[in-house]
Amino acid sequence: MFLTQMATAGLYRFRSVLTFSFMCAVLLAVSATTGFAQFTPSKESLSDLYPGKAYSPYAQRKFPDRVFWGDTHLHTGLSMDAGLFGARLGLDDAYRFARGEEVVASTGQPVRLSRPLDWLVIADHSDGMGFFNDLAQGAPEIIKFEQGRRWYEGLMAGGDASSAAALDLITTFSQGKINPEMMGDYSPGGKTYRSIWDKVVDAAERFNDPGQFTTIIGFEWTSLDAGNNLHRNVLFREGAAKAGQVVPYTTQAPVGSTDPLDLYKYLENYEAKTGGSALALAHNGNLSNGIMFPVDRQYTGRKLDKKYVESRARWEPMYEITQIKGDGETHPFLSPDDAFADYETWDAGNLDLSASKTEDMLQYEYAREALKNGLLLEKRFGTNPYKFGLVGSTDSHTGLSTAEEENFFGKATNAEPSPARMQHPFSKTENGAFEGYQLVASGYTGVWAEENTRKAVWEAMARKEVYGTTGPRILVRFFGGWEFTEDDLNSRAPAFRGYEKGVPMGGDLRARGDASAPTFMVYALRDAFGANLDRIQIVKGWLDKKGNTHEKVYDVDWSTGREPDANGVLPPVGNTVDVAMANWKNTIGASELGAVWTDPDFDPEESAFYYARVLEIPTPRWVVYDAFRFGTELPEDAETTHQERAYTSPIWYSP
Repeated sequence: MFLTQMATAGLYRFRSVLTFSFMCAVLLAVSATTGFAQFTPSKESLSDLYPGKAYSPYAQRKFPDRVFWGDTHLHTGLSMDAGLFGARLGLDDAYRFARGEEVVASTGQPVRLSRPLDWLVIADHSDGMGFFNDLAQGAPEIIKFEQGRRWYEGLMAGGDASSAAALDLITTFSQGKINPEMMGDYSPGGKTYRSIWDKVVDAAERFNDPGQFTTIIGFEWTSLDAGNNLHRNVLFREGAAKAGQVVPYTTQAPVGSTDPLDLYKYLENYEAKTGGSALALAHNGNLSNGIMFPVDRQYTGRKLDKKYVESRARWEPMYEITQIKGDGETHPFLSPDDAFADYETWDAGNLDLSASKTEDMLQYEYAREALKNGLLLEKRFGTNPYKFGLVGSTDSHTGLSTAEEENFFGKATNAEPSPARMQHPFSKTENGAFEGYQLVASGYTGVWAEENTRKAVWEAMARKEVYGTTGPRILVRFFGGWEFTEDDLNSRAPAFRGYEKGVPMGGDLRARGDASAPTFMVYALRDAFGANLDRIQIVKGWLDKKGNTHEKVYDVDWSTGREPDANGVLPPVGNTVDVAMANWKNTIGASELGAVWTDPDFDPEESAFYYARVLEIPTPRWVVYDAFRFGTELPEDAETTHQERAYTSPIWYSP
């Protein structure tokens, strides 16, 4: 009885050396009187018992065993379009908030995350970085120009005049009509620009805390073609010693460019100059009006060639699949057989709504279609330019990385919580509108790494062992191989078997050998603070022998109480959302799901990719929380519920 009590974790706490010595003496006495044999294991006896292995399954582990959550895309008041709409939070505020501290938002409201993030990329726009801060203060070197004076006077007038000035500035910049002489000191080579970048790098250094909180130095290259979005975020692996040797690349001539090929050249030069490493990731292809993922020609008119596909494959290992300005996985027009394709769809036009969307543009805008077209281009050029991992980010312009529905602080300061924000359009012209209630509380990135450091997090991104969610911190493992079995999953340690017998998300299937079809092991655990899970799906895309691409979505595991019908369609999980009370219940769904799935349609002669999509049960959108807390009416067209999700990076098969 005494020994049983001693074995109970946490039952006793030794409060002094004397107490500890006394208890040891008692144990020795009991051992002697009961005849317990003393056993001191030798190295040889243990190796005989467990040849080649340690007893502890966690000893000598050499694979990424932890998921770290972060945001690759946050803006502070240094970004022109953030400052113009009232963002006053700076670099320090953004880092403090991300690591879990309470800050005061630009609208004067206290705000805090439910849980800290593990890492953050502040990606302020490289073009005009810091320009607005000086414009708002009436800097003489700006207001001596007609454009600067007009904008300053409008901003100072307030009200509609201020809004008109802000929109005019953004439109002038996006159309390349801003006075280059006025922007001279806010461009690479200018003293002001250099000092601002030094502050960005310095803040990242001060807040980087290896093992606890990681800051990755970065910026956003804001390429636009008449409002058509080609933006990329750039992430440096190293700190000030290398990232501080350069300044960000811009779109401003004559030094900068709007052509992604020129950005890739900048990255190549950075690595050659510093010995460091960098990568880029694109976002919001849904607002590119058909130019984000070209198949025949770039937006410049230049035909796709070997240089383009190899450069893009080299420098863009990830794509931002979900964020505040819409979800970018797929579109119902492209995926008519996918019941979950129409999720947070933004397809009215481009960034400034200067052109309407047409159906023929969609195939060059969404991630799933790009992954399929990448197989086609690989067949043509020998390299797949769209072989990217999937991440989620906020693209918040408030300095606040918020992606939780009940804690959403909007895209810009004018969309921070207020009774009127649902009715305040994000953008509106004669060609269409993005309404305030359409903003998406999304998303975050999960990174599988061994430790929370710049090197480990960045390298996980580079090898694509990452996944994006629309906000919930769902834990997802996804492995591909040729011989996974249910026993591998039922071991309750799928990662051990996953790395041993296959490759993780972001990888390429190993040689097929004699196997008839690939097997995939996927496991998902609900967010501890979030909703139960509805189902796990595996999305497959492939290129057939005739050069045509295809896709199919397979339900591979789901919560109990339902079965697919005669057509293989799984019934909906149900809905427990109480819109009036802004609540839901976890009385449906499952806390965890997992499956080992074999592709029933596999053809070894056809290249393919596979990724997992994990769906939660329905929960309230952020507008429901607004209506409940402010006592306001929901807009008639506002979606009130949704099924949040996670998207893993794909695994590829090549014949």
